[in-house]
Amino acid sequence: MIKNRNYCPLTATPFQKDGSYIEIAPCKQLEPYVRCFWGMERRARESFAQLVVPDTCVDIIYYIDYTENKISSGFCGVNDHSFYAYEEENEGHVAATFAIRFYAWGAYVFSEDSLKCSLNAFDEVGVRFAWLDRLLRQRLLELKGLGAMISYTERLLAWKVSFAKENEIVNGAVSRILDGKGSVEVADLAREAFVSGRHLERLFHQYVGITPKKFSNLVRYQFLWRDILYDPDLNILDAVHKYGYTDQSHLLREFKRYHSLDVKSAKALAFQTKTQADEKMIVKK
Repeated sequence: MIKNRNYCPLTATPFQKDGSYIEIAPCKQLEPYVRCFWGMERRARESFAQLVVPDTCVDIIYYIDYTENKISSGFCGVNDHSFYAYEEENEGHVAATFAIRFYAWGAYVFSEDSLKCSLNAFDEVGVRFAWLDRLLRQRLLELKGLGAMISYTERLLAWKVSFAKENEIVNGAVSRILDGKGSVEVADLAREAFVSGRHLERLFHQYVGITPKKFSNLVRYQFLWRDILYDPDLNILDAVHKYGYTDQSHLLREFKRYHSLDVKSAKALAFQTKTQADEKMIVKK
């Protein structure tokens, strides 16, 4: 088990807290594995595009159409680039979304197969999580509200934790990467674990779905993204030194490669959604 106390990856719009997107933290037992549950309340579907950035997480997503009593689903593996997710319009239908967002290193505990080849993939949930898909799919239409869905899912996941398939080498390397905020050399990770770099890569592919080097870079990007949003005194040159970038150009180039927007535009988008969410709260009051 990885005791993760200092790492909380963020989406492109982390301040978006309205009826169109809700995040709920997991129970304490699942905190080492699950970043959050998230969903969209029942509503008539509308078309929209959402920027998705690499957050070192994987998602099991269920789309529930109450009008037609249909459920579709998908498993989204770790992404190493940003993209736009489009919700298809289905005018007049009452629908909802329910999803489990696992930390990349936590999903394997609940899977029935390796996470190898899941990078940037979108598969059927049953490919790796057949047991969970079977038990969830038969209940989602009758469970009323996001809270009920989460409560039922937590019971299933808590039961599965007792049969956890964890690897101490991978857990140790992930913990080291998180503690080092992504500024860790793979050679050092392998040496500390008393394995070869190639063996460590094979283990990461199986348990995380991504190489340790790429995982480290994404963790570093996420720590930088948090600083950009929450540190009003952030100095880019200080961040270069803090996170081990070669120079300012390297930092800005890598950030844009992962985020698809430059720092200024990314921050503007995040705070634009915060303003919109605050305005909606004022209207409701």
